[in-house]
Amino acid sequence: MTANTATDHFDVLIVGAGISGIGAARYLKTKQPNKSFAILEGRANFGGTWDMFKYPGLRSDSDLHTFGYEFKPWKDKDAIASASKIMSYLGETLDENGLASHIRYHHKVVRAEWSSATARWTVEIERTDTGERTFITSSWIFSGAGYYNYDEGFTPNFEGRERFEGTIVHPQHWPEDLDYTGKRVVVIGSGATAVTLVPSMAPTAAHVTMLQRTPTYVMPVPRQDPFANIANRLLGDKLGYAVARRKNILQQKYVYDFAQTFPGLARKIIRTVNASMLPSDFPVDEHFNPPYNPWDQRLCAVPSGDLFKALSNGSASMVTDRIKTFTEKGILLESGRELEADIIVTATGLNIQILGGIELHVDGRKVNNPDLVAYRGTLLSGVPNLAMAIGYTNSSWTLKIGMLCEYFCDLLEHMDKNGYDTVWPVADPDMETRPLLDFEAGYVMRALEKLPKQGTAKPWKMSMSYFDDKKMQNAPTVDEHLSFSSPSRRQQRNLAKVS
Repeated sequence: MTANTATDHFDVLIVGAGISGIGAARYLKTKQPNKSFAILEGRANFGGTWDMFKYPGLRSDSDLHTFGYEFKPWKDKDAIASASKIMSYLGETLDENGLASHIRYHHKVVRAEWSSATARWTVEIERTDTGERTFITSSWIFSGAGYYNYDEGFTPNFEGRERFEGTIVHPQHWPEDLDYTGKRVVVIGSGATAVTLVPSMAPTAAHVTMLQRTPTYVMPVPRQDPFANIANRLLGDKLGYAVARRKNILQQKYVYDFAQTFPGLARKIIRTVNASMLPSDFPVDEHFNPPYNPWDQRLCAVPSGDLFKALSNGSASMVTDRIKTFTEKGILLESGRELEADIIVTATGLNIQILGGIELHVDGRKVNNPDLVAYRGTLLSGVPNLAMAIGYTNSSWTLKIGMLCEYFCDLLEHMDKNGYDTVWPVADPDMETRPLLDFEAGYVMRALEKLPKQGTAKPWKMSMSYFDDKKMQNAPTVDEHLSFSSPSRRQQRNLAKVS
């Protein structure tokens, strides 16, 4: 792969036209207007997660006043919003900032090779519509591809799966023509997808059963935020949004800190809330009593308590058990009970994939992701001119993305002012490291050995605190951990070699 075969060159290539990639493009255009950039999207539309998933009831599990961009107010009355409303919001962001023309659809990045001699990436692209391979060069890569595999979700190996005579569906590949009207549905899972699917399908299906191996913390949240709606009405969209955003950031922090500091009390409060929304004879401790503390894994939010309503009115039920085998008619559990089903939905999780699965090479050497250490949550040790966007796992994803994009733009400005064209973090080989994502969710635990690492102290620590990251924003853009190069320095080195 050589730059000679490339068709275009850009200052920055943004991978992914989801909420992170679109945000990065807007920050670039406003803070670095002289930089050329393109957004490479492997699919046929923008939106990432919000366009790809098609399952019933798809919506946010964070309020849009914090999940939305800082620069664009969320004006809809629903704080917990449907995928269609989020897509409209992203479409408006593209139109208002003139970003749509920068997106190249059906452009999936499969490989990128850095050359220190030319200080640029040669990026190999697969055209997902034609199968053609093309090449583009760039000075920087910004990965806004998130951290999971868009091509396939995670499904355990279920014994007897082939025997089942009905339909098996994974939410990541939901058939648009799937008719579950009057059908018996079993949803396997206990996470955000499962608690969204069950109440969404229950009114139409004959019955929906949520089958979980391990309970999850579930809390009702209002679909609308009265404070935010009043603030917008009294203060206007821009100021009202800013005030509501600040309130919700603080609220998220206090809830998380409280749960981590007083896990026993937090567990009791959650149980009390759950019990108050369910029939008096409902076995709360069987189905809503996780074996871990609150916020050791992400807490599931259900808008207006819709899951509890479905369980209360009998249109849905919950079973906590282990699967022994699939049968012709459904699922046989280890307890001996059989759940009959026409449709089985395997809401069993995601597969993590860093950097969109791009194969990286630096000066002919293949990069091994587990050898890397994240710097300020966005750069990677030893990899020049590459940034990634990974949001919070304990708060709204986008809160962190905005700060990462601002740092990225500040770094570009510093390099331009000082004549640098290359930068990379240098990690002490003896530095203590830990997993990149300090989170006990199953999809994270399955992937830790394939991910980069983080350090135990700034700037190598992968902060999951909005307020810590805000303080970090005030720190100098560069420090002793960053190494820079410029054309003049490379020329001097080359002359030294010749002499």
